[in-house]
Amino acid sequence: MTDEKLLLTDAILETAENILRAGPICDECLGRAFAKVGYGLSNAERGRAVRIALNSRGVGAKSGTCWVCGGLFESVRDWAERAQAMSEGIEFDSYLFGVKLSARIRQGEKLYLERYPTGTHEPLKHAFNREVGKAFESLVGHATVDLERPHLSYVIDLSADRIELKVRSLYIYGRYQKFLRGIPQTRWPCRKCGGVGCEACNFTGKQYPESVEELIAAPFLVAAGCDTAYLHGAGREDIDARMLGSGRPFVLELVAPHVRSLDLVTLKEQVNTTQTRKVEVSDLHFVSHDTVALVKETHAEKTYHAVVSLSLPVDEKRLRAAVSSLIGQINQRTPQRVAHRRADLVRIRRLIDAQVKVLSEQEAELVLRGEGGLYIKELVSGDDGRTTPSLASVLGVGARVSELDVIDVSAKGFPDLV
Repeated sequence: MTDEKLLLTDAILETAENILRAGPICDECLGRAFAKVGYGLSNAERGRAVRIALNSRGVGAKSGTCWVCGGLFESVRDWAERAQAMSEGIEFDSYLFGVKLSARIRQGEKLYLERYPTGTHEPLKHAFNREVGKAFESLVGHATVDLERPHLSYVIDLSADRIELKVRSLYIYGRYQKFLRGIPQTRWPCRKCGGVGCEACNFTGKQYPESVEELIAAPFLVAAGCDTAYLHGAGREDIDARMLGSGRPFVLELVAPHVRSLDLVTLKEQVNTTQTRKVEVSDLHFVSHDTVALVKETHAEKTYHAVVSLSLPVDEKRLRAAVSSLIGQINQRTPQRVAHRRADLVRIRRLIDAQVKVLSEQEAELVLRGEGGLYIKELVSGDDGRTTPSLASVLGVGARVSELDVIDVSAKGFPDLV
């Protein structure tokens, strides 16, 4: 140790002497009082340097357990070993430690700061978390601390003598196509039992036997060594609609994965070959948690193919004029079919483009492009006047969608369109 690393002025030594006279104190806590003094030294090294300098002046220290931390820093290695044991079998590159102090240590730290306000003090929490992290790194040999998005997050609860571990989710962006009607996007709990399991759902807890979420997630759960996955979609198609064309953007969240270095090419092939008549995925790549919000909150334009049935014959010219008149602002009160789960309000959306192919006097194919959140079935039927204008109201005849497919979901903000 050199004088250049730590300049011990008379003022520092005088404060340190007062600290030593207060009771036994460890090198870590003594050094923390002067953490911003000098460079290239740990708090323990600072504390030892101060103690040696005071000894040379005849100032001794009281023996015993540190009155500030209660000997906490002596347990650093033990906590690191417990953390290392919990990480066995988990693939990770980064970590972060946090600590919940006991009432005794909080009080000791508060008293320390009040009595000896050096202005160069490092909080006990910061110092302890760093030292446990350093010991943890030496044990695992490959990880680095990450203050923002660590793979492993530990919280040490000193009062309960417990350490908690949270493994950061793994996020994968992609697009899916759904080729079969009758499959919901995500798992639906049984309406009768709420997911507990009953006779109505054959004790599966599910309203429907499978979902896009489950079909896609299955091989990922095995590869990642985890139990839970969530599919976050850029909107969702009706259960009786197919998702075709370019596919719907989604983020698959794998919760608490044991393996992070997944082979996405192989996993894509597994999904596409085992679920070939149901779903298919593409454009898979790893993303951050922020992409979940981007996908869910981006107002994407959506294009639909709809087969429309009319209650009475309508000539082609009149039908084409009616469909064209819908382009522009659409006022939609929450549809009756979703009113039980969505706020009852009027939403203003735009129909951007519309094309018509007449099949007969009472049937036609429509290709409709609109803003996100535009309800196509209600745009056609009118939903008892809740959507205005509608195809039914303009024609003056009953109209309904007999088949609906989503054929494009696009927005400049999506990762594959940036």
